[in-house]
Amino acid sequence: MAIRDKLIPIIVASPLFLQNLDTSVMSTALPTIALALQVQPLHLNLAITSYLLSLAVFLPLSGWCADRFGAKRVFCWAIVLFSTGSALCGAADSMTWLVASRVLQGLGGALMVPVGRLILLRAIPASQLVAATVWFTVPPAVGRMAGPLFGGVIVTWTSWRWIFLINIPFGLLSIALALWFIEPDKAPQRPQPFDLRGFVLLSIGLIAMIGGLETFGRALMPPWLTWSGVALGLLSFIAYYQYSKVKDHPIIDLRVMNWRVYYACIIGGTPLRIAIGATPFLLPLLFQIGFGLSPLESGVLTVGTAVGSLSARPLMQRLLRRSGFRWMLIGATAMTGLFYMSYSLFRADTPQVLIFATLALGGVCNALGMIALQSLNFSDLPKPLMSHGTAFATMTQQATLSLGVVIGASLVNLAAWWRGGEPSHLIAADFAPAFIIVGLITLLSIFQFWSLRRDVGASMQ
Repeated sequence: MAIRDKLIPIIVASPLFLQNLDTSVMSTALPTIALALQVQPLHLNLAITSYLLSLAVFLPLSGWCADRFGAKRVFCWAIVLFSTGSALCGAADSMTWLVASRVLQGLGGALMVPVGRLILLRAIPASQLVAATVWFTVPPAVGRMAGPLFGGVIVTWTSWRWIFLINIPFGLLSIALALWFIEPDKAPQRPQPFDLRGFVLLSIGLIAMIGGLETFGRALMPPWLTWSGVALGLLSFIAYYQYSKVKDHPIIDLRVMNWRVYYACIIGGTPLRIAIGATPFLLPLLFQIGFGLSPLESGVLTVGTAVGSLSARPLMQRLLRRSGFRWMLIGATAMTGLFYMSYSLFRADTPQVLIFATLALGGVCNALGMIALQSLNFSDLPKPLMSHGTAFATMTQQATLSLGVVIGASLVNLAAWWRGGEPSHLIAADFAPAFIIVGLITLLSIFQFWSLRRDVGASMQ
């Protein structure tokens, strides 16, 4: 694989590194920021929610913008928006200023992630896509792994403002590399008109759905309002589906779901991504509330998943050549589900080395499945639908990850209610049923993966 083919996946994955680093660091620094801005930490959750809602609003724009203005240009300007939002966050002296700056960050994030993936698909030949996807998944894994430690160091030794300002040099470096190594693409000679009605329907659906899911169980809104938001989101999606069938050029063409492999990867990947959303939410709660560990001890243990994820990269192509995509997806998903269920066996007296090793092995299996899924996902889509496919995949990913957190929280609360306790006073035993059910949810993905042809993706190996 040529140096350029290794650099492009890392360059276009840099937004995922920035997003994962920003999200994990933000969560770590919330109490310190709340103290500095003289607001309650619970109210400062709005700084996280505002980013997610901004992301939801502008995600449908990504495919149209890439086709209209060129993917490379949109990618670079998206990083500019994200970095500018980061600079404004670092200069914030009030919660209003911080929230407004996070909205600008969300706009940049909504454009740079799906457009970066689109650049990868257009720039790398199919025969090199698996190797490129391996490199593409390294930066976000590093961001997840480094975030908690990085945030702790910054908050402890410097000002909280640096958790945002550090994005600026990374953003400038990403733009410079993109301008140097990514070839410009030509915008269509006859760009399609902007689908305002479709954009509004999808934006309302995403805001209502993700907003409702993100506020679930956080006492930020009454439960009836949360579920009303989810219902409104579903109705908006149904309305968009009906509308898109008669619209000549919808903002996101749902015909992408007519392609068998893409359909199987989106539908089959949904249970897997729900579990991926639930598990990182459950593990820190188990370690800190259930076992009484410190945040630092909990963070060190959960890093095991990221370490395992990085360790899977050298194994990927060798295993794929032996098994093929179909069996790789089935085997990795089955092992991931079993490892998630094994987390239910963790106890307060379980050796931490054993917990770390188990999480690392689970991370290996999960990474093998996700790399195979991301490599295969767009393999049968025609080029004119690639921008629609990347935008729709990013939308479903964001929604399913949020749904995973809701399911994880609901399962723990249900277990506490079943034993006669209160959700506000959780014990370690409340988490075991949740991990078992999350593991079983993961196994549902196998049904779709089993339907794939035995030789699917053979030209990519």
